[in-house]
Amino acid sequence: MDLKDYLKKRCELVDQALEGFLTPADELPASVHGSMRYSVFAGGKRVRPVLMLAACEAVGGTIEAAMPAACSMEMIHTYSLIHDDLPAMDDDDFRRGNPTNHKVYGEAIAILAGDALLTEAFVLLSREGAGDPAARLKVIQEIACAAGSHGMVGGQVVDMESEGKKEIDLATLSYIHTHKTGALLRASVRAGAILGGASCDQLKALTRYGEAIGLAFQIADDILDVEGTTEELGKDAGSDEARGKATYPALMGLEASKARASELVEIALDSLASFDERAEPLRAIASYIVKRKS
Repeated sequence: MDLKDYLKKRCELVDQALEGFLTPADELPASVHGSMRYSVFAGGKRVRPVLMLAACEAVGGTIEAAMPAACSMEMIHTYSLIHDDLPAMDDDDFRRGNPTNHKVYGEAIAILAGDALLTEAFVLLSREGAGDPAARLKVIQEIACAAGSHGMVGGQVVDMESEGKKEIDLATLSYIHTHKTGALLRASVRAGAILGGASCDQLKALTRYGEAIGLAFQIADDILDVEGTTEELGKDAGSDEARGKATYPALMGLEASKARASELVEIALDSLASFDERAEPLRAIASYIVKRKS
């Protein structure tokens, strides 16, 4: 399949939906609504919503069934990036090649924009008429758990507390990656499967897929921080090493990290063995994750 064309078309669909779901930038309070839209439409690859749509279709569901939840996931992901860039955390000046939110709107509005995106995500998830109520309830719990202290937030905490430490073991590093990045990726795949009406066996297989690509995605990010340029990444290259962050290349070396990422892709592909051609986008995305340049 032509993955580039597939991703382009799915991103366009997600962007169109987000445009309709987000409050207009000129609606009061305009500062926070403008800030929210600034980061949401800053050029993201929409990996999480695309994965959710692809997982839904892989089990026979429709794009329409998963789109509100897919947009909710992108809102949550964007909120996490806004907060991650703040001076109190990573203190980054650029994100996706653009000034970070707090550089444009100030720290207070950036914090509130992130808060609002997280909250509005659950408004969207829980709205009436957005599909089967039982499935939506499962998805709400799935995404909430993935975003909270037992998921993304927990991973971010351990990541920050590990900065500068010389002795970080593989278990701690794995915890950071599977929670900070992997949790939302895993939840995206599982939520799409649930909304598509997956069987227990299908959900189990897609969970394994989501776990594998979630860790592979972050290992690939670690590798890109070493090998990529500032222009390719849209942010300062080498920032992980400069901050003393726990990464796979720092702990295992670059070649071993690449080998581990490739191994995880094989696990992801193997988990899809029982699926038909409707899972072809998921297969292509798994391979793309470790080959991307940004």
